[in-house]
Amino acid sequence: MSLTNNFKSWIEAGERTPLGTWLMAAAPSTAEALGYVGFDFLVVDMEHVPIEVSDLAQILRAVGCTPAEPVVRLAWNDQVLVKRVLDAGARTVMLPFVQTAEEAKAAASYTRYPPLGVRGVAAVHRGSKFGTIPDYLKRANDQICTIVQLETPEAIERLPDIAAVEGIDGVFVGPGDLSAAMGHIGNIAHPEVQALIEKAAKDARSAGKPIGIVGPNPEMVQRFIGYGYSFAAIASDLAMMTGRANEWLGVLNGGAAKPALPAAAY
Repeated sequence: MSLTNNFKSWIEAGERTPLGTWLMAAAPSTAEALGYVGFDFLVVDMEHVPIEVSDLAQILRAVGCTPAEPVVRLAWNDQVLVKRVLDAGARTVMLPFVQTAEEAKAAASYTRYPPLGVRGVAAVHRGSKFGTIPDYLKRANDQICTIVQLETPEAIERLPDIAAVEGIDGVFVGPGDLSAAMGHIGNIAHPEVQALIEKAAKDARSAGKPIGIVGPNPEMVQRFIGYGYSFAAIASDLAMMTGRANEWLGVLNGGAAKPALPAAAY
């Protein structure tokens, strides 16, 4: 495990669009396998998946064997949770449901050591290679990547202010919750939802801040990239597994595959 955060370097450089997927299976073997197939990043979901910090460390070890970079989505914008996952070895964290610049400032402070933030100091933990990384306490702030999720129309409207917060390295649109907040739950393809998703990309570009998103299939992800998204995830390990299983069963049963379940809740 290196201190260097490749994911942060990629989104800051903006030379290409890193592609990832969501990890919903909470299994190190699945995470490791997907890390080898070519994804740039893998999102470890601690919000909607029963993953505890002890589980997280095992998943990060598995991903660390591969070329992929882990992104850890926490259950909430919480100082204690942030401290624990950073000490467990996370370098990029995503904080859900950030609504204001004030909440973004709190998120940034939780991920940085003083004087830039309030992250608690420990001498020996997995994040510092158990104390073997020289000057970890002085170098860590530069390698931590803090991403906040915008999941309502109100948050999208405040994107310029949120993106301007020092210490926020990127923003991420959650299309599932956004569509629900707009009265179109489960339908991220609705024109009103798509218009706001496109607006977010334009506003982030004007603010000079990387912006990410997740889509259920290649076609939707390509549309998002066309809007100007800086990085994007496609579906999840479980969605890809169940989707392929459904497709093959449809062939073997002599009929069409069942309609895919909505993949908009990431």
